[in-house]
Amino acid sequence: MRGAVIHAPGDVRFETLDEPKILRPTDAVIRTAVTCVCGSDLWPWRGLDATDEAHPMGHEYVGFVEEVGAEVTAVKPGQFVVGSFATSDNTCANCRNGWQSNCLSREFMSTCQSEYVRIPNAQGTLVATDEVPGEEFWPGLLAVSDVMGTGWYAADAAEVKPGSTAVVVGDGAVGLCAVIAAKEMGAERIIAMSRHESRQRLAREFGATHIVTERGDEGIARIKDLTDGIGADSVLECVGTAQAMRQALHSARPGGNVGFVGVPHEVAVDGQELFFSHVGLRGGPAPVRRYLPDLIERVLSGRIDPGKVFDLTLPLEQVAEGYKAMDERRAIKALLKP
Repeated sequence: MRGAVIHAPGDVRFETLDEPKILRPTDAVIRTAVTCVCGSDLWPWRGLDATDEAHPMGHEYVGFVEEVGAEVTAVKPGQFVVGSFATSDNTCANCRNGWQSNCLSREFMSTCQSEYVRIPNAQGTLVATDEVPGEEFWPGLLAVSDVMGTGWYAADAAEVKPGSTAVVVGDGAVGLCAVIAAKEMGAERIIAMSRHESRQRLAREFGATHIVTERGDEGIARIKDLTDGIGADSVLECVGTAQAMRQALHSARPGGNVGFVGVPHEVAVDGQELFFSHVGLRGGPAPVRRYLPDLIERVLSGRIDPGKVFDLTLPLEQVAEGYKAMDERRAIKALLKP
């Protein structure tokens, strides 16, 4: 089979790889229907995460079950399945508490920009649809496997409630999906922080009521202006930089909450400042598996359409162009078709 391999910053190649096989009785192998490039994939592409040796890429996937291990009974060959970037047995104490992305058997997916993928912990990770969905639903279901599930967790962690004011820091795919989540959870005002007109339009389509273009202290001041000097009830941090975290923490009101899902890079939180702010802070890798059944139903019913974040579609063999387009902000998110 063939798939994406990163060799160095700015160097992703489409190469021949070994066919995935069942290695453990809890594994499954799927044939990829669609996959994509994630914003977090750009960290090694830009050299901000080290690439010590060449390795496959990709952690978002939907596809068709090809083969299952002896202990996998939840899915069977031929079914269309959606999974998560973090695998889980869905039976350990952490999973039962709803934190499947901290499963005691967790493995992070890292080979999904390919034609076939081995899924560890398949019994607990994969969720099959009742029937094979039409291809028009595949982008939305692919979004559910990561960016929509992560945006949903940002809103959940920030405790978005009906009638509340929510701020979304970040206008990438996760941030835009966080707008969807905030709306679905009943926020009355959703303030999207974005400097890009095309992304602003999509944010408004997804439910944003206000757009703030300023960043840093100016962005914080603008949020305070919009909230009578108090700050927002919930702030969803979907970037992972020091500036984004500071902006999020200072945009929340006393007693408000920040949900942070951007993978942190050089982020440091001042404990004393946090202590006196009375702002709650929760984040981490999203427990996507917790939300999968609900989000799949919302996509298939047409209630939400997070697949709109894919504004570039390429054949899988052009995966390197997907990285370039996203790095240069010519695309929000690149969908890849094997």
